[in-house]
Amino acid sequence: MNHQKQKLIVATGNAHKLKEIAEIFTEYEVVSQKQMGFDEDVEETGATFAENALIKARAAARALGLPALADDSGLCVDALDGAPGVYSARYCGKHGDDKANRDLLLKNLQGETNRRAHFTSAIALVYPNGREIVVEGKTYGNILTEEQGDGGFGYDCIFESEDLQKSFGLATPEEKNAVSHRFRGLQALRKEL
Repeated sequence: MNHQKQKLIVATGNAHKLKEIAEIFTEYEVVSQKQMGFDEDVEETGATFAENALIKARAAARALGLPALADDSGLCVDALDGAPGVYSARYCGKHGDDKANRDLLLKNLQGETNRRAHFTSAIALVYPNGREIVVEGKTYGNILTEEQGDGGFGYDCIFESEDLQKSFGLATPEEKNAVSHRFRGLQALRKEL
C-alpha cells in the first residue's frame, strides 16, 4: 500500500532551515513554499521572532490553502541587550552575509567578558482555517572570540553550545539537531499537535 505523506509547507527560502526541519519532521513531506509555487518575499515587519514567524506562515497558508510552518530565529547576545535578535540575518546591514554578520558581532564584543548568548526559534504553524500555533525553542551558550569549525551556517561557528561544549561549527548535523533552538521549538510544536 502506498501511504503518501502529508505535505508540510515551510515558508522559507533558506535551504539549511528546510533541511533541518525535514530531518526532524520525518513523518511529513517537507516542501518549501517556492516548490509549491509561492515565492513572494514577505516582509518581516514584526518586532519579535513570533510576530515574524506568523507573518510568513499566514502569507504562505493564505496563498497555498495548505498548512504552513514558518520559523523566525536569531541570536541574542546578553552583553548587546539581545542584539542582533530579529536582525540576525541582516546584522551587518545587508541580508544573508553570514561572514560579515559574524565579523561585526565579534568586533562589537571585543574586550567584553560576558559572552553569554542564546539562539531563539519561534515557530508558527498556520492552517487555512485560521488555526494558529506558536511555540518557541532556545539553546544557550557563549560567543567565542574566533570561528571554530566550518559546519552549520549563520553564527554557528562562533556559538559555543552549553550542551555540546563546542561550537555548532564543529558539531555534526545530528549533534546540533539534538540540542538546537529549532529542534526544541519543533519538539514543542510536535507536543501541541
